[in-house]
Amino acid sequence: MIGKRYLRIFIGAFLLCFIVSCNQAPSNSETAGEGLSVVEGRVTAPLADAYLYVYQEGMDLYGPAFAVSAASDSDGRFSLSLPEGDYIGVVRKRANGESSGPVVAGDHRSEFLTLKVRGGVTRIEVEAPLKVGDDKQLAVEQELTQTILSGHILDSEGRPVEGARVHVYDHVQMSERPKFVSEKTGPDGRYLIHLPEGGTYYLAARDKFGGPPKIGDLYGRYDQGTIEPSAVVLREGEQRKNVDIHVTRVW
Repeated sequence: MIGKRYLRIFIGAFLLCFIVSCNQAPSNSETAGEGLSVVEGRVTAPLADAYLYVYQEGMDLYGPAFAVSAASDSDGRFSLSLPEGDYIGVVRKRANGESSGPVVAGDHRSEFLTLKVRGGVTRIEVEAPLKVGDDKQLAVEQELTQTILSGHILDSEGRPVEGARVHVYDHVQMSERPKFVSEKTGPDGRYLIHLPEGGTYYLAARDKFGGPPKIGDLYGRYDQGTIEPSAVVLREGEQRKNVDIHVTRVW
């Protein structure tokens, strides 16, 4: 009789321990997901509401990221779970609160970081200084001058292209980052861009922002039947219309 009583007590205790263990909260590694590691960091200053954008090697560093952290807290701290691997990271904070789009004067941006994620927790500390000067500006963010370029972005069939931008350069090689970028075209394919001064400009149109054109992108340069891009020469206060650009799919 006593033996059966102890047996029942032992079985009850075992079941109780099993139930408690099943209801315990997962560990940090389990929370991150199976096979994932954690990148913990801090944006010095400190800087709140900044994001860590992580790219895999070979990705367009100005396009959509492989992964994005949650916004940094008031101490500038953030974390992000990633599979093991080699990555490139950059911290950005846009004054307009957007999580995508170009970084312009008034925004914060770090240098590009090399991240080697090898399990466990990878800790980083990064500076994201305020961007004061600007190599390029969106038309909506510029003073509305009277030096204006306008026209349409068209496909190879002459149909308007929606959601594309005009990139404005001041060198014929067009290899540097653009000086100015228009807003996205609407359904009519029309663009309009205010320039701060007259000058000699070279134009390209594309449906992606940042980095060299990739396979599948829409891309085209303004030319008048020449191999090299054609220059657009504007005088101060001049308004040039019907500067149309044709784009084709990159293959």
